Amino acid sequence: QVPLVESGGGLVQDGGSLRLSCVASRSIFNFAPIAWYRQAPGKQRELVAEISHKNIIKYVDAVKGRFIISRDNAKNTVDLQMNSLKSEDTAVYYCNTNPPSRQFWGQGTQVTVSS
Repeated sequence: QVPLVESGGGLVQDGGSLRLSCVASRSIFNFAPIAWYRQAPGKQRELVAEISHKNIIKYVDAVKGRFIISRDNAKNTVDLQMNSLKSEDTAVYYCNTNPPSRQFWGQGTQVTVSS
């Protein structure tokens, strides 16, 4: 079983919304904080939001008030609802633990915001 799998990216206009989903194996989901990261062209990968198994949530300042991270314990999923998207949100989005594990990096899902 692949530890973490992302889905839900796409092309959206400035101001639009997208919802990303990350399915995690139960062993990861129950014991490690799950985070969404993103990497824009020419930039380093950055942490966007994280949620712990105790529902402690953190966001990077750039997405506060626009993105919402949530978890579904029955489905082992961590979703990222992205609202009021901006062109600077364009990136490949990944989910991983926090701190991230090298072996868990997947292909990510592309989010493109057109202005």
